[in-house]
Amino acid sequence: MIMAKSKWNINNIPDQRGRLVVITGATSGLGKEAARVLAGKNATVIMAVRNVKKGEDVAFDIREEFSGSIVMVRKLDLTSLSGIKNFADDIIEDFDRLDILINNAGIMMCPYSKTQDGFDIQMGTNHFGHFALTGHLMPLLKKTKGSCVVATSSVGHRIGNIDFSDLNWEKRKYKTAQAYGDSKLANLYFTYELARRYKDEPDAPKVTAAHPGWTRTDLQRHSGPLRFMNIFFSQNPEKGVLPTLRAAIDPDAKSGDYYGPSGIFEMQGYPAKVKSNKRSYDLLSARKLWELSEKMTGVEYF
Repeated sequence: MIMAKSKWNINNIPDQRGRLVVITGATSGLGKEAARVLAGKNATVIMAVRNVKKGEDVAFDIREEFSGSIVMVRKLDLTSLSGIKNFADDIIEDFDRLDILINNAGIMMCPYSKTQDGFDIQMGTNHFGHFALTGHLMPLLKKTKGSCVVATSSVGHRIGNIDFSDLNWEKRKYKTAQAYGDSKLANLYFTYELARRYKDEPDAPKVTAAHPGWTRTDLQRHSGPLRFMNIFFSQNPEKGVLPTLRAAIDPDAKSGDYYGPSGIFEMQGYPAKVKSNKRSYDLLSARKLWELSEKMTGVEYF
């Protein structure tokens, strides 16, 4: 068990007026709750979503709850590299700062399919899409003092074991749980490698990761057993989003830190700094994934 020093919650988040936040996948679950909380703290929130109509409905509800809050909806399809670039170009053109990028959107244990660019749908959405997005937005993040990038991983990273010779599952029988675990391990490789590469750059954003433990969201919609077990083991999104928010806001958080629930098996509880598994700290694998990611997305950070 990881012991939390305090019951960190939204009351620990100071006023965010004047700060710009981009949250991917903000129409439901953790992303929706992060948008709601940060809008309530007076941040300007951009909901980066695939379904604009659904996003507008969520934004309307947030504005109704917090009078005067600034919540905008922009279309972002993480399965399209050209769409990702268009989104980022528009953000850079329209805004002069980006304080927090929360790479929250994800899919879990879905049937086999590919993104528009030929990537496995889970690795493509959960890792390659966010790799490209973060790279395109990096000039704006570097321009903003004290900016932060948060990657959303999962306890599922523990089953990850990426086959670098077959990232898109073209040679093997598709195992959807394994593909999900691989993508969540990739989120950690990305976080730790980016933190290492930027460690001597004074203008670089802080780069952290978080996981929500077992939280009830739409993510489990493809798995009947997981939906059933939600009844017994899960916590609500209000609690599940706290590690992400702490990773983004806590001034004590440092690049390369990983936050999750502090309870047993990191399933529930208040957020605390946690450790990912041994494989996630493998330097050679992280470097290999980085090089492949640059090659496959065409996005270079340096």
